Amino acid sequence: MSDKFIITPNGPLKGDVHISGAKNAVLPVLAATLLTGQQCLVQNVPNLSDVEAMCGLLESLGAGTRWDAVAGNLTVCAEGLDKHEAAYEWVGKLRASFLIIGPMLARLGRAKVPLPGGCAIGSRPVDLHLKGLAALGAEIEHAHGFISASASKLTGARIYLDFPSVGATESIMMAASLAQGQTILENCAVEPEIVDLANFLNAAGADIRGAGTDTVKINGTQTLRGVTHSVIPDRIEAGTFMVAAALTRGDIRLTNVMADHLKPVTAKLKEVNVSVAETEDGLRVFHDPCAEVIAADIKTMPYPGFPTDMQALFMSLMATAAGTSIITETVFENRFMQVGELKRMGAEIKIESRSAVIEGVAQLAGAQVNASDLRAGAALMLAALNAHGKTELHGAAHVDRGYCALDTRLNALGACVQRIS
Repeated sequence: MSDKFIITPNGPLKGDVHISGAKNAVLPVLAATLLTGQQCLVQNVPNLSDVEAMCGLLESLGAGTRWDAVAGNLTVCAEGLDKHEAAYEWVGKLRASFLIIGPMLARLGRAKVPLPGGCAIGSRPVDLHLKGLAALGAEIEHAHGFISASASKLTGARIYLDFPSVGATESIMMAASLAQGQTILENCAVEPEIVDLANFLNAAGADIRGAGTDTVKINGTQTLRGVTHSVIPDRIEAGTFMVAAALTRGDIRLTNVMADHLKPVTAKLKEVNVSVAETEDGLRVFHDPCAEVIAADIKTMPYPGFPTDMQALFMSLMATAAGTSIITETVFENRFMQVGELKRMGAEIKIESRSAVIEGVAQLAGAQVNASDLRAGAALMLAALNAHGKTELHGAAHVDRGYCALDTRLNALGACVQRIS
C-alpha cells in the first residue's frame, strides 16, 4: 500500500525554497555513465525514487553506484558492465530505464531491454529510438515483451525523427557518441535536458554540436572517460512551487533556478495576474491582493512551448481563477486523468476531445482523491492547499517519483501536509 497525504489548507505559502536537480536530466545522464568504464561523479542529484530505481538497474547490469543522497552526489563506475539483458523488475519501475539500450548497444554490441514502465499518461512508443539505432547499423528484434538490439559496430548516419522525441534524441545521441563516423540527427528535441546530457558527454570526450537546436551533429569516438558533472535545476519542480505560490495567493522565493528554462510558465503566470520577478539568486513569485487571478487558455507544446508536465498543475490553478479557461493537450493523449479527481473537489471541468474547459469556482472543497500519475498527484496536492476542509490524497508514491520530500518542503513554506504510512 502506498502512503497517503492529509492536506489541510493553512493560508498563503511564504518563504524560500531551493530547487532540486532535474529528474529528467539526471536519469539520461545516469544511463550515459554506461558508455565509459571509468568512474563518473554526478552532482546535484535529487533524492527521488526514480533515481533509486535507476541505480538499482545499473547495479543489476554490473555497474557500481555510491549515492550520498544528502549531499546530492552519485558516483557510478560501469567498469564491471557485464550483462546485456536488463531485468523487468527494474525497467518496469520507470520510463527512462529504456534509455540504457543505446549505451549498452554501443559499449557491448548488444542489448536486451523490456518495454518500459512509468506513468500511464498515454502512448509513448519507443519506435523512434529503434529507428535511430537501426539507422546506426543495429539489428532490432521485438519478441515476448523485450526489445533486442545487436551490432558488430555502429556507423554514423543521417537520421530524421518523425517527431522531436526527447527520449529518442537522447538514445541516439548516446549511441552515436561511440559510433564510427558522423551522425546528423534532424528534427530532434531541444529541451534543456538534451543540452545537459550533451554537456556531460562532451566533458567525457564526445564530440556533439548543436544540442538545443533541431539539428545535432555527433562525431563518434572510440572511448569516453570518467567525468564530474552537475545536473541542471528542475524546471518542472520550480514551476510547481511557482503555481503553489499562485494557488495559495502567497509569496515564494526560488533559488537554484534557470529563469530562461521557465519562460513559458512565467509568461502564463503573468497573464493570469500573478507577479514573477527575477532576483539576484533566482525568482520571486507573489500575488498582489488587488489583482484577481483570471482565466487563461493554455496549449501544451514541445519545448520551448508550454510544458505538458505543467498542464495538470495549471489546471488546478485555473479551477480557482475568475472566468473560463481552455487547456489543450497536444503531447500526450491521456493526460487529463486528474480531471475526475478535481471535479470531486468541486472543480467545474468539461472534456472536449483533447481540450479541457474549466469554469473557475470561488473555492474548491476537500475530498478523498487519488493520484493517477506523478504530475496529477502534485496538481491535486496544490489544489488541496486552497480548498475548504481536509483532503486525503492517496498514491503518494507517484509524487515521490518526481519530487524530493514535497510535503516537507511545502510545510516549510507554511502548508499543513501530513504523510500517513
